[in-house]
Amino acid sequence: MTSLKTKFFGLELANPLIVASSSLTASPDKIREFSENGAGAIVLKSVFEEEIVNEYNQVAQTKTSAHFEEFLDYFDYKIRDQVLSNYGRLIGEARKASKVPIVASINCVSAGDWLQFASQVEDAGADAIELNLFVMPCDPMNTAESNRNFYLNAVREVVGRVKVPVTVKISSYFSDLAAVCNALAGEKIAGITLFNRFANPDIDIEKEALIEASPLSGEGEYLLPLRWVGILSPRLGCPLAASTGIHNAGQVVKMLLAGAHAVQMASVFYKQGAACLPKMLREIEQWMEKHDYESIGDFRGRLSLTQSGNPAVYARAQYLSRFGGYSGSDRK
Repeated sequence: MTSLKTKFFGLELANPLIVASSSLTASPDKIREFSENGAGAIVLKSVFEEEIVNEYNQVAQTKTSAHFEEFLDYFDYKIRDQVLSNYGRLIGEARKASKVPIVASINCVSAGDWLQFASQVEDAGADAIELNLFVMPCDPMNTAESNRNFYLNAVREVVGRVKVPVTVKISSYFSDLAAVCNALAGEKIAGITLFNRFANPDIDIEKEALIEASPLSGEGEYLLPLRWVGILSPRLGCPLAASTGIHNAGQVVKMLLAGAHAVQMASVFYKQGAACLPKMLREIEQWMEKHDYESIGDFRGRLSLTQSGNPAVYARAQYLSRFGGYSGSDRK
């Protein structure tokens, strides 16, 4: 009999299919639905530091008085207190609605006192904490070192405050991604998720307007995390989860073969709903039975950088054989 058990978030999971943080995981009813359909774990909708900062700034721009600074201090406290209260309530409701681990998600764009939030999230009953960290490296005055220090300082701050497992979800926007992941893995975290997905700009050429691109991933986007899971999984001292562009059981199996302990998915649930989970789990089990595997540990990492027998495919940046003789004459 096949077993889909795995470990991520420092927790034993019944299977590697994790529902990623999204608006779907802000509803106790949806959380119950994901749990009943067989999710391995559920990451709650992130608390966004930027939302708190933006609300604070909106008030700051409209208020004028002799006691304005005292008002802003009080207002800042009230915003954070309300956010904490609401999120703590969501954690409590989620735990009642779910039979699988509930993971709190904190989206940070700066390190500092705000990360005290983590200890209060722990007190509310979260089984683990995911730090969803991202700094857009678009400021020419910020160095790679300063951006890296933000990640490391944020992780140290949280790990030092809580007893529950802490994982980190990061982007691919590093010139030294492997070194950054190695440094993070040395900070007593329970795992790294590659990669977080963020808003992208697009352009409406008819209206000549800047717009937001679709927030949903496409199926081909799984190739970027696949490469880096394959490269990093045999080299780091912590488990990896893959995220972005994972829409079916075949892509889950690919990530496990590359060395992932789990996958995080969201876009597929917006398109197909929680009911797609049992089908994906059956198809993974069928693949394992066909290939005579009894557990995920039997094949996880079998096609990672050090085990694949062809590591150059992971490390190569340019097409060689496929387009080596391409002249463009057969262009369609």
